[in-house]
Amino acid sequence: MKFVLIFGAQAVGKMTVGQELAKITDLKLLHNHMTIDLLEPFYGFTPEMWRLSNLFREEIFKSFSKSDKYGMIFTFVWAFNEKEDWDAVDKMANIFSSEGEIYFVELEADVEERLKRNKTPHRLDQKPTKRNVEQSEQDLLSTLDTLRLNSYEGEIEMENYIKINNTNLSAEEVAQMIKKAFQL
Repeated sequence: MKFVLIFGAQAVGKMTVGQELAKITDLKLLHNHMTIDLLEPFYGFTPEMWRLSNLFREEIFKSFSKSDKYGMIFTFVWAFNEKEDWDAVDKMANIFSSEGEIYFVELEADVEERLKRNKTPHRLDQKPTKRNVEQSEQDLLSTLDTLRLNSYEGEIEMENYIKINNTNLSAEEVAQMIKKAFQL
């Protein structure tokens, strides 16, 4: 079992890279908005929505990690200045570590590029809660002041880790880089 965690700031390309990586490997993609967009119409962005989203993800991870599938890709916005995000990553890693290998892929891109990607038809088609582009853009910009969404040099000490600046790379190129780096 292989678990690939793709993380980075909003609109950096996590889902799209994950989709491309799934196309060229036997990995299955669970992008973070699959649970968010399921629950948000019922609960809004409330603590209960987040509780259920995390519960669904954890149960999916537990079940999938014990399956005979090749592996899973999951996307995540990791706030490095928030202990609960470190705890969430540890929890995910612990679920999969006893069943196989874990790979960490950090994506980073310039804010201007992320603002462009935030409006792409593909993103808006795949993520209903991002269709209010003005609100989504405001959220993206406001987190620049409150959350640290990329790691410091040497902060991530995991064995299978790469950081890719994908500002000027296509999702296909990044997926190929990940596949090659980890021999997936």
